Amino acid sequence: MTKLMKTVSASSKYIRISPNKINVIIMKIRGKSYKEALQILKYLPQRAGAIVWQTLYSAVSNAIHNYNFQKENLIIQEAYVNQGPILKRMRPRARGRGFAIEKKISHLTIRVCEI
Repeated sequence: MTKLMKTVSASSKYIRISPNKINVIIMKIRGKSYKEALQILKYLPQRAGAIVWQTLYSAVSNAIHNYNFQKENLIIQEAYVNQGPILKRMRPRARGRGFAIEKKISHLTIRVCEI
């Protein structure tokens, strides 16, 4: 018999950074405890680290406030990033040509559960 765990999630949408860049950060914290994840995110030089930290903090705050979970018992059960709409721009090039620039947008979701 499997025991159902209650999960709490938080998501950040329409983040103006590529999903590939966020995914590199997410892979480092997936499956870790909340305290471990904070220590990892604290010293990352990438800009995506701050965005992931904000979303993780929001998920933990939701768990504490809405479900009375203990902060020490929380682990990151699921973390994923999806691609949002793409802003398409043109870059002028030689001889009247134009090269396409795609500005990617991301949707980040983090789910935490209590062990």
